[in-house]
Parts: sequence; C-alpha cells; structure tokens
Amino acid sequence: MEEFDYNSSVQPGGSRVDSASGASGSGKTTPRKERLKSNVAVKAKKAKKTPPFHFQQPTFNGPGEDIVFFGIDDSTDSDDVPWSEDSEIVSKAKSPKKKKSVSQEKPPLKRKPVKKKPPVVSPDQEKEREKPPVHAAESEDRWGQHLPEEVLVYIFQMVAAEDGAVPFLCRVGRVCRLWNAAASTPILWRKVTVGYCWYQPAKKLFAKTRDRIKETVAWLTENRFSQLRDFTLCHWAKNVDFTLESISKFCPHLHSLHLSYCKGLTASGMHSLGLHSRSLQTINLQHSQFQIDAVVQYLEEHGNQIRQMLFTRSSRHDKLLSAISRGCCPNLELLDINNSVASKDTDMCVCFKMLQHSCPKLKIFRMMNIQITEKVNRKIDESECGFPLLDEFCVTNAAHSYMTDEVLLDTLFGSTKLRVLDLRGAKRITAGGLAELPSQELECLFWGVYFTNPYGIKDNLHLLIEKWGHTLRQLDITNQPFTEADLEGSLRLLSQLSDANTLVSLNLTGTKVTAKALRPVVERLTGLNYLNLTSCRNLPRGMKKIYRSQGEIRELLVKLH
Repeated sequence: MEEFDYNSSVQPGGSRVDSASGASGSGKTTPRKERLKSNVAVKAKKAKKTPPFHFQQPTFNGPGEDIVFFGIDDSTDSDDVPWSEDSEIVSKAKSPKKKKSVSQEKPPLKRKPVKKKPPVVSPDQEKEREKPPVHAAESEDRWGQHLPEEVLVYIFQMVAAEDGAVPFLCRVGRVCRLWNAAASTPILWRKVTVGYCWYQPAKKLFAKTRDRIKETVAWLTENRFSQLRDFTLCHWAKNVDFTLESISKFCPHLHSLHLSYCKGLTASGMHSLGLHSRSLQTINLQHSQFQIDAVVQYLEEHGNQIRQMLFTRSSRHDKLLSAISRGCCPNLELLDINNSVASKDTDMCVCFKMLQHSCPKLKIFRMMNIQITEKVNRKIDESECGFPLLDEFCVTNAAHSYMTDEVLLDTLFGSTKLRVLDLRGAKRITAGGLAELPSQELECLFWGVYFTNPYGIKDNLHLLIEKWGHTLRQLDITNQPFTEADLEGSLRLLSQLSDANTLVSLNLTGTKVTAKALRPVVERLTGLNYLNLTSCRNLPRGMKKIYRSQGEIRELLVKLH
C-alpha cells in the first residue's frame, strides 16, 4: 500500500501535487509561509468560479393576487456544491426543479396589506364619516325637517324658557336650514342669559380669546337681539362695558339688565345705557363690582325711568341709597338691598321718612342681613309720608335685628295693602306691636328667630290670629318663646277662623307646641301641605320632623289620636 504524503495535495482532477516544489515529482521543500499562500490562492480561485447564492426576492403583481415563494432545494448534488475545509455548505442555486404534481404543490402565500398613514382629517370631516349612510327609508323619518316652522318655534320657545336661549338656540341653529330659520325668530331671544361660555371665572384671557368673545357678542346683538327684553350677564370679569355698549345700541326694547358676579362696569357702559336704552326699567347689580359714581350719575340723569333697583350692600354703596332717598327714582317700585351672611360690616343707616317721601310708589322693600339704624329727619311732614302701595316688607337678618315696635309702626303706618311681612331675626318685635299695623289682609307672616337663643317669654299670639287668621296662608314662628297655653289657644282659634284650604304652610320649629294643640289644626285644615315640627320638645318621639305633603300630615293625625 502506498504511503500518504501530508505535504502534498490533490487537485480537482485527481493528480497529486507536491507542496514543497509546486510540481509533480519534485522533492524540494519550501517554507511554511509559501505553503499557506498557495492554499489561500487555491481557495480564492474556487470562490471566483462559484459565486455565492443570493436569495431572489419574489415579484408582486398587485394586492390580492397570489404570490409564488422561491426557496432552496435540499436535494443538491455533491458535484455542483463545493465543500470547504470545515464542511460548511456554500449556498448555490440549483438548476430549475422539475414541476411537481398538483398534490405536492404548496399553497401560495398571501401578502399582508401594507399599513399606510391615515390622511389628516378635520374634526368636522371626522364627524361626517362617523354618521351612518342615510337610506331612502331613513330619510322619510326626518320628521324634524318637515315640521312647520311655527311648530318648531313653539317647541324652541318652551325649551328656551326652561333652559335659556343661550346656548340652546345657537346649537339647534346648526342642525339644518329649517331649524336655523326657526331658531332665528326674534321672539325666542327676548330673554337671554350669557354665562362664562368661553372661559372660567377669574381666568386670564389671551388677546385672541378676547377678540373672539367680542366678535360673538357683536354678531348676536346685530343678528339675534332685535327684540331683547331681559338680559343677564354672569361671572364676566372682562368686556362688560363692551357688552353693555353693544346691547344698548342694537336692543332698543331692553327692559331689564342683570349683572351677577361681574366686574369692570365703568362710566362708559352706564353712559351708553343712558344714551340708548330708553326703555330700561330694572337694574340688578347684586354681587357685582362697579363704579359707584357712574351708577349714581346714571340715576341722577335717568332715574325717573327706573322701576326696580337691586344691589349688594357695602360701605361704598351707601351713596346709592342716599341718591334714591334724595328723589332720583320717584317711580321706584322695588328696592332690594342684600348682604352676605359672612359679612361683618352689616350696619346701615336708613331714613324711612325720606324713602316714603321720595318713593311713594314703592311696592316691595327688602333688606336682608343688614342691621338697620333708623335715621330721623324732622323736616319732612309726616302727613305726606307712608308707603300706601307697599305689598311686601322684608327686613330679615340671620343673627338678630334692631327693629322695634315703634320703628315698624312708623314705617308701615300707611301700608294698608301689605300682604307679606318678613321679620325673621327681629326678636324685639312683640305680638302687640304687630297687631297695631293697619294692614287687614296679611297673607304671609315670617317671624322666626334663627341662630340665636330667644330670651324671655312672649304671649298674646292670639291677637295676631284674631286679626289675620282668616287670610294667613303661611305662618312661621320658629323658636318664638310662647307658652304652651298660648299656643294651644291660638292654634285652636286658627283652625276655627281659617278656611280649610287657606293655610298651606305652618312652621312651629323649636316651640312648646303639644300634641293636643296640633290636633284641631291637622283635622280641619286640609289644605296644609307643609308642617315643620322639628325640635319641638313637648311632642312624643317620632313626630318631631318635617311633613311635606297632605298624605304625611294625614299619617300624623293617626298618631295624634
């Protein structure tokens, strides 16, 4: 057997080549570096002859068509694939394969659709796309587009009276042309309340936002407010003067103006009202900040057309009451001055004689949470004073009131038509002083004492029942310290004098009423719908609560027997 020489290599054709000489049959030796170079050259030559195989990407004819997948066949011949020293296969494409049978063919693979970026769509276009397509059958159900315009106006009028014209009419006007025409009817815009639609109260506004608000206000006043009667502006800290100027110029029928929790009313806005709003009769500035001198000047120039004046009391606002007492508003019918419960500055000096002389047509007088100090003016003739048309007199206070019987009689000595008397907190008033009032048909008497501990003992409640028992509809004597006997006799007299359906509300909270005193009232007065018996210590447990319906009061009657 022939011995194998490790210094020789075999050529592809099968002949042996001596590695030392590079030729067949030579016995010369060469250095190791030259041997390695010759091996690298042979490998490089083979690599040039057989280029590496590259996977061919399939061609796509279009979405939805079948795609043919090309791969490497595992059954390759050894003659066609060269082997390296580490026995790795160098990839090479084989000649085209034979066509397989139908059963052996692999199902074609489908290409996944390529995700494309969605186009930029505006919010209005997106809403339109979300709407389902309208079919012929559904188009017949569009009853809102086929109603007569008069019917739509009537429907809109009911909703606007309940929820307000803004923003309801602004929104329904964008539905279709028919609804827009109905929502544009001037009669629907007679009473409008505008709140902080664009921003929250006390929030800083940018210039663009302010301009947008002005444009909206100007468009509404020019195109919708031609028949505006009552206008209310709530929680506006900016653009108050601009709004009043626009309203006064384009709303000649403006009758009532109400600014609630607003700031920034200056002489510019009041001057525009005086120049254009000749029909303005009601000004409500409660809980708003404004320039006192501007309002006083307006009342001095145009106060004869004002019928109702409402504002919140402060030390600076005393000038308004002084201007009214001087006779700036001779036709005033309602004067309402309120104050915050938490306010510490509650004292206010009032000259009722001057008010009686300056406002003889006054019908409603209200002062809430204000400590009234009587101011005497002896220059006024008492024969010409009095409130002959006064219908409601209210001087309520959450704590206590300094009103006395003498001051009350001097104020109401000429008020024969008085129907509502609210003296809550006036614990210095007595039943005898109330009985001397000239009114004979009082319907509502609120004489409760709240947030204070009543002192002493009161009596003669029967004097009030004898005078007004046949006309009283509401009676409130909360926490009044009447005796048990006085309460029992007065309630029995009330059940005899009052008709069955006259008295509707009775508040006996914190009194000494007993079950025996309640029985005739509950039995006979069937029109009673509200009965407050909370904190009545002389009643048995289970009865001391509020009864808010005739059915609940009937259940109480069963317990009383």
